[in-house]
Amino acid sequence: MLGNGNMYLMVTKDYFFIKMIGGPLAMQKNVQVIYDSLYDYYGPQSWWPADTLFEMMIGSILVQNTNWRNVDKALLQLKPFLKPELIYEMPIDELAQLIRSSGFYNIKAKRIKAFMEWFQTHDYKIEQIKNIESKQLRNELLRINGVGKETADVMLLYAFDKPIFIVDAYARRIFYRLGFDMPTSYDGFRNEVEKEMPRNLIVYNEYHALLVEHAKVHCKSTPICEGCPLKSICDQRLS
Repeated sequence: MLGNGNMYLMVTKDYFFIKMIGGPLAMQKNVQVIYDSLYDYYGPQSWWPADTLFEMMIGSILVQNTNWRNVDKALLQLKPFLKPELIYEMPIDELAQLIRSSGFYNIKAKRIKAFMEWFQTHDYKIEQIKNIESKQLRNELLRINGVGKETADVMLLYAFDKPIFIVDAYARRIFYRLGFDMPTSYDGFRNEVEKEMPRNLIVYNEYHALLVEHAKVHCKSTPICEGCPLKSICDQRLS
């Protein structure tokens, strides 16, 4: 359960400070500064935006190659059926029409069905799945048709309580503009950040959500640098 208010701030920021205080490396300092600056500016995000963990997982597939507004529309249509057994039994054509607003709806319907086949093998028991070791669970998810590294890591973090850094387009954009020359590979980028972060679920949960929020408010495709909480440490690389 995520905290809130002053206690939330104390847990996330103090934990990070304890981890970072021992090293002078620029990456250590900046990973902390990025997080602290975004947290101070935006506050706790309390992600993922969903009523249930099952809805969260379905949403993580629907959001592939689209924006959250379109996902919201699709989830509204799905709402009466958002139980694992109902989605598992639903004909794929019917599912595709319900999620039409998310785009690539035929492809996403097939991906949801593939995910449901996997989920059914675990009897739809999320608490049971949480007991699986992180690497093994990630490999299981990556074997599902249509579940790539980003989608798998979103599920690991927000549904199965595994601390992992999510490398999405927003993270790449923000780190690049700040001046980091990060690895181009997904796991290379992820590992570079994770080695400077504490293994704390709340920190990872908030970090991803804060980066997404920042990319929507300030670090857009065409950035709004005025008032940006990271302006003082940003190289403002745009090309």
